[in-house]
Amino acid sequence: MPDRPTEPSALTTAAADTAKIAAEYAAESERRRTLPAQVVESLLAAGFARHFAPVAHGGGSGGFTDVVAAVATVGAGCTSAAWAASLTAHLPRMAAYLPEQGRSDLWRNGPDTLVVGALMPLGRAEPVPGGWRVGGRWPYVSLVEFSEWALVCAVASGGGTTETRFFAVERDAYDIEDTWDSVGMRGTGSSTLVLKDTLVPAHRSFRRDALIAGTAGDGAAPCHRVPLRAVNGLCFAAPVLGAARGAADSWLTLASGRGPLSDTAAADLARATGETDAAELLLHRAAATADRGGLDALEVGRAARDCALAADLSVTAVERLFRGAGTRGQQHTSPLQRAWRDAHSAASHVVLQFQPAAVEYARLLAD
Repeated sequence: MPDRPTEPSALTTAAADTAKIAAEYAAESERRRTLPAQVVESLLAAGFARHFAPVAHGGGSGGFTDVVAAVATVGAGCTSAAWAASLTAHLPRMAAYLPEQGRSDLWRNGPDTLVVGALMPLGRAEPVPGGWRVGGRWPYVSLVEFSEWALVCAVASGGGTTETRFFAVERDAYDIEDTWDSVGMRGTGSSTLVLKDTLVPAHRSFRRDALIAGTAGDGAAPCHRVPLRAVNGLCFAAPVLGAARGAADSWLTLASGRGPLSDTAAADLARATGETDAAELLLHRAAATADRGGLDALEVGRAARDCALAADLSVTAVERLFRGAGTRGQQHTSPLQRAWRDAHSAASHVVLQFQPAAVEYARLLAD
């Protein structure tokens, strides 16, 4: 397994301050069902949006290891904020697949542009002179109310061919419907994006196949040339790891001042923190392998398996701590119950389902 980095990056250092702000506003985020502006501003100031943005447009074309560590740090303060931080980082990596003119349009105001994503192909597109006419409804678009641009995915049909494409659209082109009211991850503001038959220039679109395969254009940075399946799980598993860390902190706060731990409580804490450490190591390996580049099919499959397994381990750790805390941890004001709800909700994401990833990896091993 690759060695752990010894020096914190600027992003991971800034993430510690963001975690404090996110924790301070976590209860308000729950009530409002979206992050307060102060938290979003902190995410942008920390550098999440610019982390994977192309160097040519002022970004860092950064590494996966740094962003996983930074997201998990924020997650210890608020899982919803960590989810937002992770997507704020990863969506610009996808936007880097746009043609040069499209990239220039999107980052014309600088690398801290907040891009959100609607990644399921729920829209429709048809070719028209100069580009595409696109429309559709995409639910569960996190942080959409703060967005400046959105990447939406649609099935494009015309001329006897059908393909799936991404389209970059500016904020004034789409509407938002307030549809987010989940039991967990309440602060993500994951409402519905609505786009009505909008003309999107050809240079603001790219094929989904290119992103999946990691075949960015000539001169693209290493972080833009990684198959999606090798890193997609990192985006969603890192916030769950953060939730597990936050749950351990909350558990210790509840236990403080109550005398020595019982053997049962001590064993629960040790096992839960061990499960969290194991999840962290799995995510670190997947991130470090992506940073190295040149992944083969087995490494891509292993990364998907590792991310799903890390999410499972993190949820198991939170569950163990929540059960052991008793009624005190179930109070509405307890951060532990919020971490419990958030971890279960975040880990239900389709990318983190263990069986599909496990089956694919096992079959690659058996070939």
